[in-house]
Parts: sequence; C-alpha cells; structure tokens
Amino acid sequence: MGLKPQGKRTGRSAPAGLPARGIALDLLSGVLRRHRPLDESFESHSDIGDLDPRDRAFVRSLVWTTLRRLGEIDGIVAGCLDRPLPRKAGAVEDVLRLGVAQIRFLESSPHAAVDTAVELVRSTGLGGFKGLVNAVLRRVAREEAAPCDPLEAGRLNTPDWLWARWVSTYGEATASAIAAAHLNEPPLDLTVPNDVGGWAERLGGTLLPTGTVRLSDAGAIPALPGYDEGAWWVQDAAAALPARLLGDVGGKRVVDLCAAPGGKTAQLAAAGAQVVAVERTPRRAERLRTNLARLRLEAEVVEADAADWRPDAPVEAVLLDAPCTATGTIRRHPDIAYLKKAADIETTARVQARLLRAARSMVAPGGLIVFVTCSLEAEEGERLVEKQLAEAPDLERVPVTAAEVDGLAEAIGPRGDLRTLPCHLADFGGMDGFFAARLRRLP
Repeated sequence: MGLKPQGKRTGRSAPAGLPARGIALDLLSGVLRRHRPLDESFESHSDIGDLDPRDRAFVRSLVWTTLRRLGEIDGIVAGCLDRPLPRKAGAVEDVLRLGVAQIRFLESSPHAAVDTAVELVRSTGLGGFKGLVNAVLRRVAREEAAPCDPLEAGRLNTPDWLWARWVSTYGEATASAIAAAHLNEPPLDLTVPNDVGGWAERLGGTLLPTGTVRLSDAGAIPALPGYDEGAWWVQDAAAALPARLLGDVGGKRVVDLCAAPGGKTAQLAAAGAQVVAVERTPRRAERLRTNLARLRLEAEVVEADAADWRPDAPVEAVLLDAPCTATGTIRRHPDIAYLKKAADIETTARVQARLLRAARSMVAPGGLIVFVTCSLEAEEGERLVEKQLAEAPDLERVPVTAAEVDGLAEAIGPRGDLRTLPCHLADFGGMDGFFAARLRRLP
C-alpha cells in the first residue's frame, strides 16, 4: 500500500507532487528493504492508477534514476551527515535518496524536492527528522556538484560484489565500460519481421546494424503506430540475436523453453517454424498467448516445467532461454543490482544445467540447441556450457560467426559463443548483456 500524506495539522494542503513521491518512496523501499522486483511492484501498486500519466512517468523516472545512481547518492548523503542515521530511520534515508536524485540528477525544483521530502518524513511517523532532512537537502541544492567522469560514476554505482566479478571476468577497462553503460535510461528496441526499413522511417527510429529498430523518447508503447496491427514487438537488440543462431527454421518443429513473454517465440513463428512454447507459470503463459494474438502469430503454448516436460517426438531444434540472475539487463532493471547476490549465481546455474540436460533429451540427432541467458556471469554462460560439453559426449559446439549477427564481431567469444555486453553498440546507446551457445547433438 502506498503512502498517502494528508498534509499538516495546521490545515495547509499537502505540497503538489506529494502522492507521486509517496509512491516512489514505497517502491524504492520495496526494492532496498523488502527485496521486491521493481517492475512488478510498479505495475501492481494499489495507488499508481490514481496518478495521471505525467506523474506516473515521474515516479518511474525518479525511482529508476535513484537506483542507477545509488552509490553516488549515498556518498552525497553521507557527506552531509555528522553520523550515520539510526537503523530505525530507514525511511528517512530513502527520502533523502529520492531528494538528492531529484536535485542532482533530474533537475527538479529544489524547493519542491525539499518541501515534499520534509512532508514525506512527517507522513512516515518520523517527524523528528524533518529538520535534518530539510538541512541536508538544502545543502545539496546550495552546493555546486562537481562533474563526475562516467567511468568513475559507473564504478561508484556498482555494488562491490558485481564490480569484483566483472573485473575478474572482463578486465577493469571493460568492467568500467559496462558499469558506465548502466547509468543511462535505455532506448526502446523493436523487432520488426516485415518491412523493417519502412517501419523505422514511420516510427522515427534508427535502424541498428543488427536489424533492430531503436526509438528514443517513444512515449506510451500502445500508442505507437503498428502496435494494434501487430507489426512489431518490444525486444532488446541483444535479445533478438540468439533465435537467429538456429538458422533457417522454416517448416521445422522448434521447442522454445521458458518462452514468456514471447519475443523469441515470435521470431521463430514469424520465420515459419512450428513452435512449441513451454512456460511453467500460468500468468506468464497467458501473457505469451496475449502477445502472440496481438502479433497474429501462431504457436502451441504448453504450461509445464521445462525440466520435466518432453515433446511427443524428438524435434529439430530447441531454444532454451534459461532463468538466470539477469545481470545483463541492469541497464533496464537497475533493481537487479540490489535484489541479487553472489549466492544466487550458483543456485541459478544448477537450474540451468538441469534444463540444458532436458533440452538434450528433446532434440533429435543432428539437431541444434541454442542455450541463452541474460547474465554477465560466466558461471551462467561460458563455464556452464564447458561443463555440459565435458559430461555429454553427444554434444558439440557449433561456433557463431560474425556474419550471423550482422558483423557484431566484438560479441563473438574465443570459443565461438555469443557474448553481448551493455557497452557494445555504444555509439547507438548500448545493448543488454546476453550469452548464447549453439550446440549440436551428435548421432
């Protein structure tokens, strides 16, 4: 339930914008203190529907920006305090974070940021901290911010456990580039199966080298041309690459495991495959059906655990987009950096290994498996595939070539796997981090 500040007892009305900031506080605290995924909380929040579209957009921008810049923000707050806040004052800390985000990164009115922050603290029952919040935010508004180099800012805003892992895996320079890419609001990417150039022009978008149409400041997605007729679907440029690795799927029976929300299923169906899309969660399976209906594409949707389900006969290809820590999507989902922890990687890797073994049993000899994760962690990508190849003599790697991914040679690893990073296509605004390996089952 969101906060609904009622104004002071003197009868003065609540400051403008207070309900939106109250919801933002609830969402931020939900991530940092209750470990709730941000997208899910935003869509299901009981009060979000009471806001007009402009305020809804402000809430989203405020919370997402606060999480993207949390390291910098916490450093600013700490520099204004003589001593750390008491543990019971967690809400006060989050109010300060939102206030700093507005003043330093969103260029909101300092007066509005301070006034609403003070009122928010009172509304949480911690009115004794009103003076402190007022003083800290006025100081932040008064002091000129020193410019921060994007690479330095990226490091400051990356949790230590992730930073150490990325430096170990990719080297410090690439880790810095990844972290810097996470600071910016990502554009909207669309996969267009037909007349991609025409739709890029009609939508005012940029056609990326990989064939994705990219939009900036797109606004409401359902209001865009082509949405109602199903001319395209939302899919990050990196997410659109793995399905291509199955080659010509026209007329082939292809199983798409862990298929929702359906971007890869749509790609396969649009290419003429007979797709069986397997999804365990009924809610996500229904979303998959809804998306396919809008796109006027057909696939058989099966609600089942992909680790246990089997097709009635071996198929020619399997696409496995396995559950993972999703650290490759932090640019779109900055809460992941604070919801996940290092121990989660081992847990998800065990699930992935089980699913990959299941995929092996589904594909006919000579058939292909494309194993995909949106994680930057090697245990959920390169190392897992190496372990599977070592234990399965009936599998071989089929290296990916740059031509198959429209010349994106920097995304081809030394063993021929696909490894996109958030800093790839930097001149166009980056892309999500994905790993994909193509495997063939031997006779």
